[in-house]
Amino acid sequence: MRPAIARIAVAAAFFAMVGGCASSRTLSGAVSDLGANAELKAVLFADRHHDYSDVDLTLYDGRLMLTGTMRDEAGHKQLIEDAWKADGVKQVIDEILIAGKTSLGRGLDDTRIDQTIRAKLIADSAVTSSNYKMSVSRGVVYLLGVARDEKELDAALATARGVHGVKTVVSHVVYQTLADAAH
Repeated sequence: MRPAIARIAVAAAFFAMVGGCASSRTLSGAVSDLGANAELKAVLFADRHHDYSDVDLTLYDGRLMLTGTMRDEAGHKQLIEDAWKADGVKQVIDEILIAGKTSLGRGLDDTRIDQTIRAKLIADSAVTSSNYKMSVSRGVVYLLGVARDEKELDAALATARGVHGVKTVVSHVVYQTLADAAH
């Protein structure tokens, strides 16, 4: 069983790196994100005091966006502290809500919204879809990534807003010139 898990991990790393090469991201940025994501997930999995099952981690070039829900403020505080400890994390964007767990129906609808937006962004020639990551929680779409320019970001935001069931769209997207200056 372990060899199968190892093959899956290698394949995931390969596709993350290839995806990094196809976008404006650097290969080292994609690999660093992959490592930080794995490190943080291991820390959260080991924490038996808090329930992180309704938390999504979204990483893009060292920018970590936390979305979803936590049941209490103590768990939320621990999540933020742990997020800053992961190697490669340069910024933590906290979009966590203190609330009950997301219902199964709501989760399924969030998944439908996510997949619909992803498909539309891939099909949109005005948007470099690989430059965007997203998370959907309770009908709110959170975008993270790098836009080539204002026109591309406007197109990505309009696509997300146009999907049935989207309550609002929160953008944590930066423009490419700003992202380039950070490297």
